Amino acid sequence: MSGLDKRVGSYAEALDGLQDGMTVLAGGFGLCGIPENLIKEIRRRGVRDLTVVSNNCGVDGFGLGVLLEDRQIRKMIASYVGENALFEQQLLSGELEVELPAGTLAEKLRAGGAGIPAFFTATGYCTPVAEGKEAREINGRHYILEPAITGDFAIVKGWKADHFGNVVYRHTAQNFNPVVATAGRITVVEVEEIVEPGELDPTQIHTPGIYVDRLICGSFEKRIEKRTLRS
Repeated sequence: MSGLDKRVGSYAEALDGLQDGMTVLAGGFGLCGIPENLIKEIRRRGVRDLTVVSNNCGVDGFGLGVLLEDRQIRKMIASYVGENALFEQQLLSGELEVELPAGTLAEKLRAGGAGIPAFFTATGYCTPVAEGKEAREINGRHYILEPAITGDFAIVKGWKADHFGNVVYRHTAQNFNPVVATAGRITVVEVEEIVEPGELDPTQIHTPGIYVDRLICGSFEKRIEKRTLRS
């Protein structure tokens, strides 16, 4: 345990211990609620051969996309390729190992955080996703066994937190962040504001501090992935 006060003084301290070959779980959906400063710190540290688990892989030049540019990711586990042309290029060339769980990524992370090693799901049955996996018929329906996902580090973006690491997410930034926060051996959260203990309504806390190891306050660009204007 890191103690009751989870605050750290720098992004270097926040990711202390991150090494080549580790598995990193990253919250966010598209560019919404991504831990953008922690991603930048991973790039600065220059660690390589990472397995990264996230909904997608950012965009060219931002988010997880910067780790692709520096060839720091060996394997990507994601829901979809998204808007990242470099991701697609590295996938098609065989340079990047990619696993695209068919609609089960959030549940694989949730199960990992709950200590459930695997679960049966109907999603992906009789598709290439099911190849090599145990299949079972339950109550007349066919299922495949999917392993849970855990990571060495989980990097998460929150809105507010107190010193104890109790975290609140804002609106759609709840996406993958809550399940990612539970599934890391070391969970690091960056937030827009850190408040005094007792200021957060206990009924509004999304991630209890028991899951959080390190906490840092940062400033964020919050880039829009695709801007649509009406004339």
